[in-house]
Amino acid sequence: MTWTPRRRVLLVGLLALLAGPALPAIGKWVAAMTWTWGQQFCDLPIPGLYTVCADARPGAFVLPLAAVLLVTVAALVGVWLGAVWCLRPVRDLTGPIEHLGPQNLGHRIRPRGRDELAQLSRAIDAMMERISAGYDGQRRFAANASHELRTPLAVQRTLIEVGMARALSGEQLELLTSQLLETNERNERLIEGLLALSESDQGLRSRIPQRLDTIVEAVLAGYQDRAREADVTIDTYLAPRIVVGERVLLERLVTNLVENGIKYNRRGGSLTVTVSAEPALSVVNTGQPVPAEAVAGLFEPFRRLARDRTSQGGGAGLGLAIARSITQAHDGIIAARPAEHGGLRVDVRLPNPH
Repeated sequence: MTWTPRRRVLLVGLLALLAGPALPAIGKWVAAMTWTWGQQFCDLPIPGLYTVCADARPGAFVLPLAAVLLVTVAALVGVWLGAVWCLRPVRDLTGPIEHLGPQNLGHRIRPRGRDELAQLSRAIDAMMERISAGYDGQRRFAANASHELRTPLAVQRTLIEVGMARALSGEQLELLTSQLLETNERNERLIEGLLALSESDQGLRSRIPQRLDTIVEAVLAGYQDRAREADVTIDTYLAPRIVVGERVLLERLVTNLVENGIKYNRRGGSLTVTVSAEPALSVVNTGQPVPAEAVAGLFEPFRRLARDRTSQGGGAGLGLAIARSITQAHDGIIAARPAEHGGLRVDVRLPNPH
């Protein structure tokens, strides 16, 4: 039989209940035995012993008190040993936990049984799964960010080396500078995206009621020209909606979704933006079909659906990742699914103000 913590506590408690009523009787027995042994000791034929016993008899009332103290100390020692025995499984669990670290995040306790300690161990295993996933995500993020920064920097270096290697005509110099400027703009967009992602991950500095429909209307007004250039029609259904949060982050959330909706659309397509009670914000475009199994990965940093999706606008793959981080900072939920006529539908659910 496995001695689970519950069984150990029950056994110790049972022993304490049985021993408790017997403690006074044990104290009396100890006092009586001490008195009897003392009397027998005093009867020994030892010179001077009778005088010592005669002097000690007036203080014989101390024997019951000494017996009670002795029994109490013995009971406390027993309780302490019982507590140590009951907590031993918890102490055995601290060993594996102490050695957990970045080098062995894959270690799991994998307990058996259904007792409280097994539930605690399963909770620790689940926590380690989340920590491991987060740590792996951070490593992938760092690797992807390094790759995204290294590629344009290598292009810039190559262009500069070409320009320094030979004399360039006016047209060649203009082409070289335009390519350098385009590469520099890509780096700037990437760095801005990383800063926005980091800022949204830190949470909200203030929570102020905001009109989401007004924010969406202002953002869409700034994208009318770009939508016309892309031959994309914007349809809006904006109902009054109050959300609590930071206006700057909410503007960035709407901007990312609208920009993606236009960038990854088709010519002659449409972008439908809706503000309502539930979901608070919905953005639907009519781009190329999106596989359902690929939708969840689009919210990961630097994750793109395909190469042809990035060739249009030179994005860094951070738009939906930033949108998810901003939504989570506002205690909301963002979800996406393939749209009915191609493209992607993104729904943002935000809590109603109290």
